Amino acid sequence: MKQPPMKQHRWLIFPLLLFFAFSAVRVNAQTKSVVVEEIVARVNNDIITQHELQQAREALEGEVKQSCQKCTPEQLQQEIAEKDKNVLRDLIDQSLLVQRAKDTGINVDTDVIKRLDDIRQQYKLPSMEALETEVNKSGQNFEDFKTQIRNQLLTQEVIRKEVGSKIIISHEDVVKYYNEHKQDFVRPASVELREIFVSTEGKPAADIPALRKKAENLRERVLNNGDDFGELAKHYSDSSTAKQSGDLGLFERGQLDPNIAKKVFALNAGQMTDVIDTKTGFEILQVQQRYDSGLQPVEKVEPEITDRLYQEKMGPQMRTYLATLRKDSYLKIRPGYTDTAAVKMDPIQEVSAASEKADTKKKPGRRFFLFPKKNSGT
Repeated sequence: MKQPPMKQHRWLIFPLLLFFAFSAVRVNAQTKSVVVEEIVARVNNDIITQHELQQAREALEGEVKQSCQKCTPEQLQQEIAEKDKNVLRDLIDQSLLVQRAKDTGINVDTDVIKRLDDIRQQYKLPSMEALETEVNKSGQNFEDFKTQIRNQLLTQEVIRKEVGSKIIISHEDVVKYYNEHKQDFVRPASVELREIFVSTEGKPAADIPALRKKAENLRERVLNNGDDFGELAKHYSDSSTAKQSGDLGLFERGQLDPNIAKKVFALNAGQMTDVIDTKTGFEILQVQQRYDSGLQPVEKVEPEITDRLYQEKMGPQMRTYLATLRKDSYLKIRPGYTDTAAVKMDPIQEVSAASEKADTKKKPGRRFFLFPKKNSGT
């Protein structure tokens, strides 16, 4: 499959560009005050500010602490320092991908609305206005929140269309990997579970029958209506696993309560338990996958192997793709900062506006607007 032609960017470098190269000027109309925000990088007509870079670093630190809760302070700092090297690179990557998505006409407006509604339902808020109120109360502007979601969806879609769709994993590839890594697929008997949980904690006794009925109705929707268990878990489960569509993970028999183990190990993939009474609510468990002890057959682990091979290929192909985007873009990094994925750029020839008008037959040169606007994501 041929890759769609890259949209050509045109740049016109004005003499005053250097003056404005690394400062963003915002004027408050009421106070007439001028706020200068430091620009760390320019990516075509988009900018990355010092504030955005700092926010990304703070988010990175939080993610590392969350994923490495048993790490020593020294290990945490080492991990943060290692990942911090690529924070600016990742911000530039996202900017390039969002711009590419817009250049190729990708539209995710409907998906943004659906994602916002999913979040609203997940947090059991009555309306979109209530969601906006909660986001604003958290200290984040709701429009910025929507822009972040839109940019995430644009990025995912352009990666899927222009990188992921070109990665083909054949059955022969899977078999070859399986034969070379059979030791990875020798496992004890285990089940992969997900849950829907209806909490009774703190509820009056009069509400308990209705809550049990709610759990039974959810089970019936899967059993009789064919509703997706994961989607129901995402929207109606009271467990923290709702965010992951109810996924609990993989369990060996000895890792489960004996009564629960007896129930789930009697089920095949896709089957559910009855509604189970617990001290804090009503639980429904579904077996997503079941593994007998010993070497798993290739058919059982093919999706897992396919995912492994896909991820192995995705990393290098993404970097190659992003390098191509960089070569076709105008990138300017403030001295003292480093783009760890920088590629060698062809020199940009400075021309005047008059010279471009004087020779309309020439192939258009690159253009850079004197006052590039911050990409709002709209």
